[in-house]
Amino acid sequence: MKHTLSVAICLACISSVAKGHEFWIDPVQHMVSPGEPVVADIRVGEAYEGSAFSYIPLRFRRFDYAFNGDILPVEGRIGDRPAMTQPVDGEGLLVAIHVTQDQSLTWTTWERFVGFLEHKDLGWGLAEHDARGLSRENVRERYSRYAKSLVAVGEGAGADVEAGLVTEFVALENPYTGDMSDGFDVRALYEGAPLEDVQIEVFRKAPDGTVEITLERTDAAGEATIPVEPGYRYMLDTVVLQPLEVVEERDPSWETLWANLTFEVPAD
Repeated sequence: MKHTLSVAICLACISSVAKGHEFWIDPVQHMVSPGEPVVADIRVGEAYEGSAFSYIPLRFRRFDYAFNGDILPVEGRIGDRPAMTQPVDGEGLLVAIHVTQDQSLTWTTWERFVGFLEHKDLGWGLAEHDARGLSRENVRERYSRYAKSLVAVGEGAGADVEAGLVTEFVALENPYTGDMSDGFDVRALYEGAPLEDVQIEVFRKAPDGTVEITLERTDAAGEATIPVEPGYRYMLDTVVLQPLEVVEERDPSWETLWANLTFEVPAD
């Protein structure tokens, strides 16, 4: 697979940029022993740090896990935190899947909206915004999140699943059983088709908790190879931007759809 250029970003350098907050599934452990439950938070934040949210069905359209050929709902009670404490039988690769309800926000300054789109490599939307004759004041956006996480139960053998999400990452190899020395291969999809030449923001968390952010790009097949190191956790994030028809003044003019994937590479 063709490898794309990796660009390191200093966190201090992007602190002043208007950024959307990432949403991700954050397992307490990405590798658990057979018989232990898979426990994970759902988080919103920046730079791989954020607040944990409870299990509240009104906030999500889907909260499932794929394991050994089955896709089942995550079992929980309203208010549970961590949001996922799921017993499983046997061993294999568990894929946690979470889809939020639609949410909305208003960008109160044009500069912050510009900063967000440029940060997510969606700057084409700025010219289109003006071409559509939309106001630069109080830009309204609708957004939803499509998160997955890979967890090894026991040896963790198995493969990721294409979960049928509007947008999603699909791991092309298993980080717990595969050879990661040449990187981690992944595909980005939108409505089942490859997301060609899009930016992937890669968050790498070291064992001491420090985080480095790099950028990768997908190729014509929607694929990219992510450089990885043993003992580190990873979060991948990409955003699809779509124009929306505005009928009434308070209608959102844009929609963002966020794909996210978390996993760990075992230490040597």
